[in-house]
Amino acid sequence: MGDFNLALVIIAVVVCVLVLLFNVYLLINYQHPDDANQAYFPKFVVVFGLFIAAISILMLPADVANRQACRHAIYNGACNLTLPMKELWLAVYIIDAVLVFFVIPFAMFYYEGDQDKSMGKRIKSALIWVVTTAIVCALLLGILYGLAGKVDFSVRHLSSDTTNFPSNWDFSSGQPCIGGSGARACSAYTANTSSEKTWTMRTTFPEYVVALATIVGSVLFSIFGGVGIASLPLGLIAAFIRRPKAVITRSQYIKEATELGKRAREVKKAADGLRQEEKSGSKGRKWRKNVKAVEKELLQLEEDVKLLEEMYPQGEKAETSWALTVLGYLAKLVLGILGLIVSVAWIAHIVIYLLIDPPLSPFLNEVFIKLDDIWGLLGTAAFAFFCFYLLLAVIAGAMMLGLKLVFITIHPMKWGATLMNSFLFNVGLILLCSISVIQFCSTAFGYYAQATAAQEIFGHTLESLRGIKYLYKYNVFQIAFVVLAALTFVYYIAFVSFQGWRRKKPSGKFQLSS
Repeated sequence: MGDFNLALVIIAVVVCVLVLLFNVYLLINYQHPDDANQAYFPKFVVVFGLFIAAISILMLPADVANRQACRHAIYNGACNLTLPMKELWLAVYIIDAVLVFFVIPFAMFYYEGDQDKSMGKRIKSALIWVVTTAIVCALLLGILYGLAGKVDFSVRHLSSDTTNFPSNWDFSSGQPCIGGSGARACSAYTANTSSEKTWTMRTTFPEYVVALATIVGSVLFSIFGGVGIASLPLGLIAAFIRRPKAVITRSQYIKEATELGKRAREVKKAADGLRQEEKSGSKGRKWRKNVKAVEKELLQLEEDVKLLEEMYPQGEKAETSWALTVLGYLAKLVLGILGLIVSVAWIAHIVIYLLIDPPLSPFLNEVFIKLDDIWGLLGTAAFAFFCFYLLLAVIAGAMMLGLKLVFITIHPMKWGATLMNSFLFNVGLILLCSISVIQFCSTAFGYYAQATAAQEIFGHTLESLRGIKYLYKYNVFQIAFVVLAALTFVYYIAFVSFQGWRRKKPSGKFQLSS
């Protein structure tokens, strides 16, 4: 048993190193050329933030494996070299909260500061914003913790007489328990609801911080995750349906390229006008709305340019390029179908296991257990995949709503063209939602992940926290998740899937304030 636990510790160290190297690889390949050899602090924050997010997701499968390492022990202390999961959970999520609410905002303020100012002034300006935020958050957390930082557990006071150890174990409706001659011999079995009482105790401050961060993340997760769980696979399938069916002629290419050039000049003209308004100090509501419109049209313009290049490949390897384009869309179809199966499995599991009381079936919990029986880590790997898929759904949902809603800022991730502010925004979103993903998974897979440190934090404490427990008691976030997924599915079927390869051309007109 000790050897198995030592192997678990070694695997955890190796996985941490691999995750760190993969994050560096993503940063190098996604960063914009303008950020090369500079913006080192934001880059460090991005790599470290992605590391914490990935490790936090992987910690739940590790928590399950850590529990299984000691399942044959008589008591928990009989195991040696097991991971201190509760301390690790609290440490990771305190770091997560500090990154989301302090470090990442500081890095974004510093990166987006006026480049004409000196480094000292940019740091000073960013610190002012972050320190102000820190003071407000500290006061708010202190007040909330003092007033409502308690957990209310529903308990029953039970008592029973003692009796000799029986020679046989015969139970029936007339003999439901091992009873003696006393009047309260079976009170632990026959206790009525009147024996139920509320046991109140104060939670620790770190657990309270994690709980509040989970609530904030759960709101975003239920919105972005609900939309993304449907838009992620359906978007891939819709891309295949709207794919270019054949190479266009040169005359068609020139006509479309001319139209795109005209739109590009309109976008540039609008952007120049908005820049002049910014310098003059007229940054009102209409200005922000126009900035959003320019960003959206610029993204659509870039997408149309990419689609036009696919429709008319040029150069000596034009045929090879077209063949790769066809294979790329086939890959999107395959990934979309697989993703749709996973999404449907997620929605079905939420309805069957969480929304229906009592649950109709353990469903995916039972699947993971059977996979573990086939091979020790197969169920754990599948468990980790389903948790990671939720994070991908959150990112997909944020991107979709960012293109549709005015009040959500667009921060696209593009290979070789992602600025650090977009990197930081998406890392912050992933970190904030990763807490909720873990809480959601620990609840959804409670049968598989039972008796873990995650369940102690996210199950017992969070779901009994005063003022918050009713959100989980009535499954508010799960219901919102399923409803938004259903609405998104209807939206894709009705409005998106069968459109042609070209987007609807925006008007290119912007109402400037001046």
